[in-house]
Amino acid sequence: MAAQHELKSTWITIRPRWLSFRLDKRVPKIAVLILAFTFITLVFSISYGEYDISPYEVVRTILNINQDHPDYANYKLVVHTFRLPRIVLAFLVGAALATSGTLMQGITRNPLADPYLIGVSGGASLAAVTIIVWVRDVPIGVLPWAAFVGAGLTALAIYTLAWKGGKSTPIRLILIGIALESVLGAVTTVMLLFGNINDVQQAYVWLSGSVYGRNWEHVKALGSWMVVFIPAAFLLARQLNTLGLGDDTAKGLGLRVEWQRGLLMLISVALAAAAVAVAGTIGFVGLVAPHIARRLVGPLHEGLLPVSALFGGALLVLADLIGRWAIAPSELPVGIVTAMIGAPYFLYLFYRNRNQQ
Repeated sequence: MAAQHELKSTWITIRPRWLSFRLDKRVPKIAVLILAFTFITLVFSISYGEYDISPYEVVRTILNINQDHPDYANYKLVVHTFRLPRIVLAFLVGAALATSGTLMQGITRNPLADPYLIGVSGGASLAAVTIIVWVRDVPIGVLPWAAFVGAGLTALAIYTLAWKGGKSTPIRLILIGIALESVLGAVTTVMLLFGNINDVQQAYVWLSGSVYGRNWEHVKALGSWMVVFIPAAFLLARQLNTLGLGDDTAKGLGLRVEWQRGLLMLISVALAAAAVAVAGTIGFVGLVAPHIARRLVGPLHEGLLPVSALFGGALLVLADLIGRWAIAPSELPVGIVTAMIGAPYFLYLFYRNRNQQ
């Protein structure tokens, strides 16, 4: 009886007319804490720069309640035009990459999987570099589509090569993805060698992963994709849980394994491609965020997906602030900061998993 009471007190069951899912009771609390941390970091990030604004005035400017201030015009220009868009974009990119990584780890049942490591981001990067270096002067709204095509073709190639005996296996998806990532990286480098120097410079800055100079058009371009694919990922959380039980068990429970795996892969690819298109190649967010979120709220994806998305967004907002502060007045691209955080964490995970085997 005590065990049953403990189980009931651990979960929140939500049953709308057309959906039923369970949430760990820790999820709302953790989500609120992450959002609070993100807002505090956002305020300090906006206040910091060559033109300093106090955090109090930042909040008032965001809410448009300090219009009688003599410097309101300057505050509004700095906050709404220059700093807020890049920070909002950093949060959205982090959320997209974290969700994509959570899906990828669930699909492959491998804790070391993420779009950056298994080739999906490489395909998106190659397509975007082709647009930047060879096509030029393309509207920002085209880049997500180009990146999605590149990432989609890469994912299709991975899935096709991993297909054997009428099915794919997680381990083959991982190994083939890593191999394709190396090939795509080499092709991207060759393309950069023969491009115009100015375009190549722009592409190199983009490849390092950065939200510098981004505006509301970039936010709209990524947001329009996330409005579709983030809810789709959340709605398929229960199927992702079932896939985690193994293919045979999932089939026994009535799940169309290959169809569901392909659909989840499509969503993961779309989110990663859109993020790469607007901010370049930013690694390790899709690896680190799901692991931290799993420690906070457990393995069930109904809670893991939203917490991972929020944590990924918060992580990238913090990384952007660190990049701007570390070598001021210059700044480190956010992709370099996340690599400095993520690479040691990846080695730790690799070491821990090896010792557990």
